[in-house]
Amino acid sequence: MTDPRIDKLADLLINYACAVKPGEHILIEAIDVPHAFTKSLVRTAAEAGGRPLVSLKSNEVLRSLMLSGTQEQWDVIADVERAQMERVQCYIGARGNPNVSELSDVPAAQQKLYEQTVWKRVHHDIRIKKTRWVVLRWPDPSMAQMAEMSTEAFEDYYFNVCTLDYAKMSRAMQPLKAFMEKTDKVRLKGPRDTDLTFSIKGIPAIPCDGRVNIPDGEVFTAPVRDSVNGVIHFNAPTIYRGTTHNDIRLTFKNGKIVEATSTATDKLNEVLNSDEGARYVGEFAIGFNPYCTKPMKDILFDEKIAGSIHFTPGSCYDEASNGNKSDIHWDMVMMQTPEAGGGEIWFDDKLIRKEGRFVVPELQGLNPENLK
Repeated sequence: MTDPRIDKLADLLINYACAVKPGEHILIEAIDVPHAFTKSLVRTAAEAGGRPLVSLKSNEVLRSLMLSGTQEQWDVIADVERAQMERVQCYIGARGNPNVSELSDVPAAQQKLYEQTVWKRVHHDIRIKKTRWVVLRWPDPSMAQMAEMSTEAFEDYYFNVCTLDYAKMSRAMQPLKAFMEKTDKVRLKGPRDTDLTFSIKGIPAIPCDGRVNIPDGEVFTAPVRDSVNGVIHFNAPTIYRGTTHNDIRLTFKNGKIVEATSTATDKLNEVLNSDEGARYVGEFAIGFNPYCTKPMKDILFDEKIAGSIHFTPGSCYDEASNGNKSDIHWDMVMMQTPEAGGGEIWFDDKLIRKEGRFVVPELQGLNPENLK
């Protein structure tokens, strides 16, 4: 008998996030997750009339492939995985990670080969654009350690975050979408020396309500590519290509990152030098999941922190395109709650959120007490 919380999560993924219909094929990519969860997904998909396919993967094996991989090798892998992705209508990416630093010693050039082949040709070009998909993390002990919680307490936290009432949240975020889509100038003020301005005029705002990511709880858009000016000083740690960065500070001039520092400045700039688009921003988003309250060094959770924003060097999404293209997409999180140093969001010189709480009446449904 499985943990009933596992079956509840599987039901959410199959019947709400992917909305699997009879006869549809669904690919379940299970990376370092318990077989009990994978089996629950298979069973639930079959009960919905779906036809599940399963791909079992390991981050340790991926590291070995990356270390030895050649362009020709990754081209073949990408061809095989792309063929599979083209045959399915739905995708679930369940991603565990016993060691969050598993890829930290893989040279950047080897990681880039994977990003330019499998990630771009399978996930960016096919999965994101042509399937109904959802991705989620699995609550490994390594995640509990990063969150500085016991394994049991973290699992309770995880299932609360992942199985909240997303339909209720979906209704509450519609006014924020409307607000953002009539806004031109955005100003962010925050901890330390953060003072950033940019335009979002004419770019759609996309509500994220549990149909793409679990956990969820954000509305995203993109800045007009050349409009970003000022400084943003992030106060949440972030992991990229296996390296942990704290205290990231970016200076923008006419959309471009002209100065970038962190606790791993060399690694930071190595990523930002990946291509021309890596020094421009492809996403601006506002987070409000009431159960995400502190950084865990896992972006699927941290970008949803209530009272946060995230700003993303790299490629934009097609749904909210500003034309920026890049091989990278690096969500960086700034919390604006009192505990994190405070901050403000202004839309066209109107204060929208202060100290992490929405102050405009039609947006107050997104404050934590109204979503739990």
